[in-house]
Amino acid sequence: MGSNPVNLAIRFLLEIAALFALGSWAWRQGSGWTRYVFAFGLVILVGAIWSTFAVPDDPSRSGSAPIPTLGIIRLFIELAIFASATWAIYDSGSVKLSWIFAAIVTVHYVISYDRILWLLTH
Repeated sequence: MGSNPVNLAIRFLLEIAALFALGSWAWRQGSGWTRYVFAFGLVILVGAIWSTFAVPDDPSRSGSAPIPTLGIIRLFIELAIFASATWAIYDSGSVKLSWIFAAIVTVHYVISYDRILWLLTH
């Protein structure tokens, strides 16, 4: 189920939403030119972490792992990014939206239970 194309599309949209939420939050933290540094810097950093640390042969990804990572570490990275995005939405004043985002992420992971089990064993 975790590799179902619909679920993969949902995860992709969640990833994009998380990057947008973190970038938007970072934008509000700076002023003037520092806004660009904070916003783009955070989005690039988080995107690099997301795409670099991977479990080899993860069926829900391309299979490549630039930096091979244990499944539990990959799961922690994903949850940390989604939790950070949820907090960023909350801290930006959109409390209801943060709860909605957190609920969608939770449902996604519940539906992806087979991938979670796979990550925990690799």
